Amino acid sequence: MASTLSKFKARALALPDVQKTYDELAEEFAFLDEVLKARMASGLTQAEVAELVGTTQSAIARLESPSSSHSPSVGTLQKYARALGCRVEIKFVKDARLTQRSSGSAKRTARRST
Repeated sequence: MASTLSKFKARALALPDVQKTYDELAEEFAFLDEVLKARMASGLTQAEVAELVGTTQSAIARLESPSSSHSPSVGTLQKYARALGCRVEIKFVKDARLTQRSSGSAKRTARRST
C-alpha cells in the first residue's frame, strides 16, 4: 500500500506546473543530496563540521538547506569538503535538452568571430 506522502507526490506531479518546477529543481536537490550523504558518511554533525570549517552551525545548516537563497562559493564548498575528508569536483555535463539551443548559439558565435 502506497504511503500518504507517495500518493500526495503522485497527485502533485500530475499537475504540469508542479512537474515543471520539480524538474527544474532536480539538479539542486541532487547537489544537496550529495552534500548530505558526504556529511552522513563522515559521521560528523553540523556543529562539528562548523568547528572544522571555522564557522557556525547555522551557516552549515544554510549550506545544507534547499530553501537557502544563498549559493555557497567554491571556496566555501572546498572548506566544507575538506572538513569531511573529501574534495570538490565540478563537471560540466552535456544536457541533451539543451544541446540544440547551445549548439546553435555556438555556431552563431563562431560565425561572428570569423
